[in-house]
Amino acid sequence: MDFTVSMLLATFLLSIAALFVFIWSLSNGLFGDGTAAATEIFAPNELGRVEDPAATAAQKGGLQQAMAPGEEADHRMAAIDAEARARADQSTSLVVGVSLTLAVVWLVLASLAGLISSIKLHAPDWWVQYEWLTFGRIRPIHLNMVAYGWCSLAGVGVAIWLIPRLLKTELVGAKYALIGGALWSVGVFAGTVAIAMGYSDGLEWLEYPWQIDILLVIGGAMVGVPLWLTLLQRKVKHLYVSVWYIAAGLLWFPILFLIANWPDLHFGVQQATMNWWFGHNVLGLWFTPIGLAASYYFIPKVLGKPIHSYNLSLLGFWSLAFFYSQVGGHHLIGGPVPSWLVTISIVQSMMMVIPVFAVAVNQHMTVVGNFRALIYSPTLRFIVLGAMMYTAASVQGSLEALRAVNTVTHFTHYTVAHAHLGLYGFFSMVMFGSIYFIMPRVMNWEWPYPKLISLHFWLVLIGFAIYFIWLSIGGWLQGLAMLDEQTPFMQSVALTLPYLQARSIGGGLMTLGHLVFAGHFFAMGWKFGPSRLGAALLGAPVLGRISGQKAAA
Repeated sequence: MDFTVSMLLATFLLSIAALFVFIWSLSNGLFGDGTAAATEIFAPNELGRVEDPAATAAQKGGLQQAMAPGEEADHRMAAIDAEARARADQSTSLVVGVSLTLAVVWLVLASLAGLISSIKLHAPDWWVQYEWLTFGRIRPIHLNMVAYGWCSLAGVGVAIWLIPRLLKTELVGAKYALIGGALWSVGVFAGTVAIAMGYSDGLEWLEYPWQIDILLVIGGAMVGVPLWLTLLQRKVKHLYVSVWYIAAGLLWFPILFLIANWPDLHFGVQQATMNWWFGHNVLGLWFTPIGLAASYYFIPKVLGKPIHSYNLSLLGFWSLAFFYSQVGGHHLIGGPVPSWLVTISIVQSMMMVIPVFAVAVNQHMTVVGNFRALIYSPTLRFIVLGAMMYTAASVQGSLEALRAVNTVTHFTHYTVAHAHLGLYGFFSMVMFGSIYFIMPRVMNWEWPYPKLISLHFWLVLIGFAIYFIWLSIGGWLQGLAMLDEQTPFMQSVALTLPYLQARSIGGGLMTLGHLVFAGHFFAMGWKFGPSRLGAALLGAPVLGRISGQKAAA
């Protein structure tokens, strides 16, 4: 057994041992009082008070009634707590506003690029006279603008906003985040232009030339500085689980990105192995921690009740850290890579059921009995849906790692549908809900047209359902056809055409939803529409009977 095999096997065994030690420490109370930690995000007397700045007065009244029928108790925050929270929100307003604005711009551009590349799969001669619009360039442009433009900048904006809320103090070092965000944005723009001009490193998720990647590494590292500076000034006794997730994501990403893009370090099969080591880890160790951090904060905050089990949330975090780092190898099943590497990847992919079910059970038990609240809370609607999609995407990913399943799905559109289930169904939905909650606090202005929030939700939900379901079916049939030695390869391509057309229809609806979202976002930024400041204030919730609320609406 050579050194590399020994190290990987030792790492896996150490992860198993660490998990059992962690569970033992939880059972013996070494991580403190979980009940106190679960309520750390609430101010005194705030439990039972719903909060959703995206809701109208009528919706907020209905939300309060859904959570506490007939209860008229006053859950007003003390003036000193309300003032401290307002200062914390204000300390992040510039950084968060800039990050989320840029994220929305990249979302629109990425959506248009994605729709063009989708159409080209069933109409390949469309716009071939323009080199930068050929499939080999527009598709990686779409992927990188989604990953490093929309998702990363939205995640950074949400994380920066959450940090002072979670630590109950003002943000320290905002200038570092601003400089880092500026470097990041310049890098995304330069990298996109480079791909459009034909300059690419040729590796999925890593297409930007390495010279440009330097900007993203430095920018990503600087964005994390305010977290560590603010941690030193924290005014909380317990670190809520969202802090663990945010800290891990902001620490892991620069390291992953630096190792994957180091020039002349990886060659041949090793380069392919590294490619999928990064391709999977950027999802599981960057986007997933930020998405789960937001879910663990906003679900209990909107409902006005603590999460079901704080210890279970810690189990989910640490088992993610223990087992995720080597799951990318299952993308190389059947490739010229050592079988032990693939086998370890499959085993760790199956071990991921531990953090996935820890999150799923915890968040479901927090919402169970209160699903009626989704009717009234725009934020909750997006985030709870995203949390459900996290469970679905993770379970599907573990099953895809099995050789019997991978034999059918490998090299097919099925894996594309799966990738979108994670990055869009989970992460983007959570970001949409988070932005709807955050922006009224940043702008001190309500969302001007509440009906556009519902329109956005249904457009992206229906569009994504069409996209995912039809592409999954088409991809599975494509895999079966490729395995049939009697079926010509071109027939396996031709049978996917109706499913690819359905993909474009779904993608078109999603793009339309994004345009609605972006238009509403900028309408709020320019303070268009009627002035509605009620729910954006940190005062007592609007209470009232459902009949009265309907009449007011």
